[in-house]
Amino acid sequence: MPHSDVLKSPFHGGQLNAAVKKYNISLEKWIDLSTGINPIGWPIPEIPKAVYQRLPEDNDELTSVARRYYKAKNVMAISGSQAAIQVLPLLRNHSRVGVVFPGYQEHAHCWRSAGHHVQLLADEDIEANLEEIDVLVVINPNNPTGQSYTVEQLEKWHSHLAQRDGWLIVDEAFMDCEPENSLVSLSHKKGLIVLRSIGKFFGLAGLRVGFIFSEQGLLDRFAQKIGPWAISNPSRYISRLALLDTSWHKKTRDELKSRSIRLGRLMSENGLPAHGGTHLFQWICHRYASEIHDLLANRGVLVRLFEEPSSLRFGLPEDENAWAHLKKSLQNAMYKVESLTRI
Repeated sequence: MPHSDVLKSPFHGGQLNAAVKKYNISLEKWIDLSTGINPIGWPIPEIPKAVYQRLPEDNDELTSVARRYYKAKNVMAISGSQAAIQVLPLLRNHSRVGVVFPGYQEHAHCWRSAGHHVQLLADEDIEANLEEIDVLVVINPNNPTGQSYTVEQLEKWHSHLAQRDGWLIVDEAFMDCEPENSLVSLSHKKGLIVLRSIGKFFGLAGLRVGFIFSEQGLLDRFAQKIGPWAISNPSRYISRLALLDTSWHKKTRDELKSRSIRLGRLMSENGLPAHGGTHLFQWICHRYASEIHDLLANRGVLVRLFEEPSSLRFGLPEDENAWAHLKKSLQNAMYKVESLTRI
């Protein structure tokens, strides 16, 4: 398993301005499929002017609304799940931390940067290493592989770790489409920490709003680290309304499932069958992933490239024009890749 340099921050999707400069294609001509963010995000209404003029307040009902939406006992609103990923390593003394690989790289990076010993684990290696670690970090469903873990499996791992004052951290950033598989309702148990975000499913990543669920004592310690006003008042206002819109939730889950199936079919038809995915993205392993990424970018299609393993993550196109552009770009790219396989 590779080990990232502590001082080197991981690369992320969404680096559109850099792509504009590198490929000399104007911003409005790009289709950004690199983030896995819902392209048909929750429609933001007109926001009262007073919302911008007031400081954020914890008793604005965002927490209580989130508690109902997620069916959780203890919850704290934070500035995106990234905030939790950065702060949680500061709440433990030196620990042995197992992080599922491949996965969202910030988890391993932040634990290492805080001085903990990090071991990257493939799914099949978790059981064999459970006795050797104090903290296990999993992403469910995983980003980028789409691998899912059952509630029963996660409960088993949590129980084992909790007996030794260990932690199970479950990052559920892509769970909103399958809420029945969430561990949030059990998150008040000692040693269990669940992270959620409204960035992906709700398509509101720019608000930087997420939630951490755990036992109240840990949330209190977390609050001391982050201080007041972690989320802007407009972000809290919009998030609360989005969480309350139950009819939109149901309609969007159905729509995203349909679009994900369509994307998987399009990839297969062009010689790129998916190795995994969720309702928000498809993941493809390919020997020439870097070349495919570059060929698509030269046609204004930005996808997420992973070096280890050599793979690509494709998000969902926004509209029919984007679907047509992606189809044509894939056909062009794969035609050129076929010539590489004949060399």
